[in-house]
Amino acid sequence: LRQVSDLSDFSRGHWLRELLCRGEEPRHVQSSPDGQHVLLLQKSRPPALPRLVAFQRHSIAGADLERSWQPPQPAPVGLLFLQSPVVPDSWVLAVVWEHGRTEVWHFVVAVGWQLLQTLELCQGARARVVSVCSQGASLVWCEERPPLGAPSDVSKCAFRFCVCARALELGEQGVRLGTARIVLHSSPEYQVLASPQHVFLVPAAASFATTSKFLLIWHPEEAEFTITAPSAGFIHSKVLRSSSESDFKKLLLGFVGLLSGFAPLDIHTSTVSNSGGLLLVSTKGSVSIVEPDGTQRHIFDLEGGPLAQGSPVQLKTFGSILACTLAGVLYLVNQNSGRLVEKEVLSMKEVHFLESQGEDSIQLLTQSGIYSFTFSKPEDNSRPEPCLVEMVFEEACRYYQRRSLSSSKLTVEKLKKSGTFQAPVVLAAILQHSLHQKQKPARSLQDSYAKLLSTVSLELQSYMSLELLKTCVVCAPESEVESYCKELVEQEVSRILQSDMDKDNLAYLNSVFASFPKAAWKATRSCLQLQQNGDGLLVARATPEVWKKVLCQPQLEEVGQNGMVPLFELICASFLRFKPKWLPSFVELTQQYVSSSWSYGSKEGPEGRVPLYKRALGVLARKNRHGEADEEMELELLLCSKRPKAVLQALHLLIHLKQWQRVVEVAEKFSKLSPLLNKEIFITLLAEFAQHRELDPYLDRLWPLCPAELTASDILTTVLQHLPHSQEDPVPFSSEGNQLTVGLLKPLLQRVVQRPSVQDEMYSDALQSSTFPPPTPPREH
Repeated sequence: LRQVSDLSDFSRGHWLRELLCRGEEPRHVQSSPDGQHVLLLQKSRPPALPRLVAFQRHSIAGADLERSWQPPQPAPVGLLFLQSPVVPDSWVLAVVWEHGRTEVWHFVVAVGWQLLQTLELCQGARARVVSVCSQGASLVWCEERPPLGAPSDVSKCAFRFCVCARALELGEQGVRLGTARIVLHSSPEYQVLASPQHVFLVPAAASFATTSKFLLIWHPEEAEFTITAPSAGFIHSKVLRSSSESDFKKLLLGFVGLLSGFAPLDIHTSTVSNSGGLLLVSTKGSVSIVEPDGTQRHIFDLEGGPLAQGSPVQLKTFGSILACTLAGVLYLVNQNSGRLVEKEVLSMKEVHFLESQGEDSIQLLTQSGIYSFTFSKPEDNSRPEPCLVEMVFEEACRYYQRRSLSSSKLTVEKLKKSGTFQAPVVLAAILQHSLHQKQKPARSLQDSYAKLLSTVSLELQSYMSLELLKTCVVCAPESEVESYCKELVEQEVSRILQSDMDKDNLAYLNSVFASFPKAAWKATRSCLQLQQNGDGLLVARATPEVWKKVLCQPQLEEVGQNGMVPLFELICASFLRFKPKWLPSFVELTQQYVSSSWSYGSKEGPEGRVPLYKRALGVLARKNRHGEADEEMELELLLCSKRPKAVLQALHLLIHLKQWQRVVEVAEKFSKLSPLLNKEIFITLLAEFAQHRELDPYLDRLWPLCPAELTASDILTTVLQHLPHSQEDPVPFSSEGNQLTVGLLKPLLQRVVQRPSVQDEMYSDALQSSTFPPPTPPREH
């Protein structure tokens, strides 16, 4: 961090320093796209007037821009830099005031600031602009439109805001506003933030609890709104085909009950990144990004615990680097990986980011001058030990924090300084020793450390080979990337299946299966050692630890985040995609492992909440939404479970499909499992027999399935209950020939009547005695 210039480099630099030194006054600092101008919006306290002042760097001569106003006069709500299509790399400044007046300024070298034109943004005299942004060549703003007879109760007129858009055309003849367009009307108050292709609508801090539980994302080109509650994993898009659909209440129609159950959004600071996402800082110090499609991704956690309402947080992105300042500390974080690149403690508490021409440096405006921070680049790319050692301490912080009863947050600095936890210190020393061996002479290692090094040497070799493989993926030509990715995915899947299946690892596996489905499928087969034996049956030789990871079902609050699903469902989806015939056998294998590892009905086991066949059916249902229904696979999954309810469901499905040959085969096979299931199956088929004649060719196979406890009276009652109802009067002989006759039932009734009853079996020994009556027992003296 080095100082580039002091404030004397600016025109009226002494005044800029004086304004920045008033630390207790709220202000907004913004720089022009070329970084040559700094605009300061000072909301001074009486008796000083609030003012808007522009300062030029390098003492550029010309007229100054300075505006002040006397409260309660309207104040500026937005300073927007708009690209000029007339002159390349030229821009104009639009100052939007609260009552809708818009001043368009242009800076000319040696002349200074010139007012091009003053425009009226709003069409109503009583409208009040609360937020404004520029999206492409248009201005988008949220304005308040209080009704004429506004009630005193604010809650009754809460939806008095609307979001509007209007093109701002810059030409040689001047500036012209296009036709105003209402994007969303009768809405609560929103802060509008624009990316190059989208507009984010963030609920204002004063919004009601009902409407502060979700974000809105407007896609102007598609005329589409995305409703997203990131913390709950809810995303829904709706296309507005006409202006009548732009009503806020109609937009949410159908989701009010669902959205009301979500927790309110936790937003302390929000801004837009250069990649087009919405950066959010929560009151707990968590930094995340909401993508234009509504998905949310966590990036980084700021140190220092919960943020106070008035504590300012500055955010700005430079390429893939996110710069963040909080309480005099500058954090530089990689947006893609969430890795902390640099952390710098500044000597000044208040800093403001300036626009930089390059992506490898950051410029900061402070009370003492302008400072530049250049990203440090390692000279040798083969020295990854600082990052790796930092990962060890960060993982140790998370591990000990989960098991700590203290409410204070454990940081890497505390962990390094404290001598309480020796495990991360020992592991860091071993890693530094091992990674330096190829670059420098081996350093001495303590004897106790050397013993541990010999124990983890295989894991270290695996890690080094994995890092080498990642390097090959990055540096390989396009033709070889696929082969490297397959090997990399296999190692990553194997590594995760040997570690704790927490929420982070599960989310990582979801991304791996989504990005490399074929490689992930092959890695899963390898880890579970799935193959067919000589009889064509599927066998698996996975260890019990791997099976537990596969069958692990996280808590409900851990799944559903942006489409995250458990590992068992991921593997079932891979089976459906690459080897669908193996899926029922795989479900049967998992059930065999469950039955041998957990007692029946145990809530601790994977089937204590949802049976495995139902989880597999859920995966099949999600696949069927995007294609034709796979009824055959559904049948196989139901039958492979061998559960009574599933077997009966499969039987009803076969009856619905009119596959009578398979109906009888399933009945013969599964009637042997239990007497109760046998009775249910027979009564179901007897009811079908009473309604039509499709089962008549199979009666000789159906009647032997009759349970022993069924009597002739029970059979006749069941038949009479399920006889088809005819609209005409019954006749003795039907021309259709599909009526049930006594002759068809006669073999079954004869079987039941001739079968010995239960009482006969009880007294069979006495009835078959050779002598009757039995001989008198001998007398006892």
